[in-house]
Amino acid sequence: MTFVLLTGATRGIGQAAAVELAKQGAELALVGRDAERVSAVAREARAAGGGAPVHEHIADLSLMANVRALAEEVRERYQHIDVLANNAGALFASRKQTSEGFEQTFALNHLAPFLLTNLLRDRLAGGRVVTTASGAHRSGRLDLDDLQSEKSYSAMRVYGTSKLCNILFTRELAKRAPQLHANCFHPGVVRTGFGKNDNGIWKLLTTLGGPFFRSPQRGARSLVWLSLSEEAAGLTGEYVQDEKVLQPSGQARNEILAEGLWEHSAQLVGLPVDAHA
Repeated sequence: MTFVLLTGATRGIGQAAAVELAKQGAELALVGRDAERVSAVAREARAAGGGAPVHEHIADLSLMANVRALAEEVRERYQHIDVLANNAGALFASRKQTSEGFEQTFALNHLAPFLLTNLLRDRLAGGRVVTTASGAHRSGRLDLDDLQSEKSYSAMRVYGTSKLCNILFTRELAKRAPQLHANCFHPGVVRTGFGKNDNGIWKLLTTLGGPFFRSPQRGARSLVWLSLSEEAAGLTGEYVQDEKVLQPSGQARNEILAEGLWEHSAQLVGLPVDAHA
């Protein structure tokens, strides 16, 4: 039985993935910040018919203290993780800092999966790491001297940069931890709640555009494919869309940038900079 730890499990792609993974017989540990929503999705997953256990975890992953607490909780409860699906993410209309002093898009979309994956690496030996990236990475511009977007803030650019970070992290993880199978994917433009965290233009656009977007079920397909399929078992360091390996942007393939991002991220979250598996 495959054990999958899935973050961002309470809406959109994560909710759809939880149901499909459960239907295919995977044991799940679902992570979300709202206990009621986590329980609701867990009930839906259990009803999907796979018969495997579904566990619930509550954490606000924009806070690194919560990421560490989640990792400790997971380490105490589970001896091995077959798949870590880093799916939690959001777009925020305006620049805000978390209580720990990080810009919240960068914290939730990049630092959280970076830290959680590293804290669970020994539990993931031989397993898969699947991170939800986006075609929006092509609009991102990563400046290692301004990871917190202090010089300027544009919601879509900062979101795109965080998705660029997801791809660079995936590629660098594949290099540093060759015993893992680390991949990321673009789900397409999906009807989900990621752009509705603030009132204003982004909420309006995501609401109006909803009918033209992909369903969460279609968006989740690559996550499920990368997590469970034999076809994807040999992939690592790849960027996938519609269950096919694609080339991401030139910046996303920049090995010097990937290494620099890893080192800066490690310093920010207090991990050893030169940690190799």
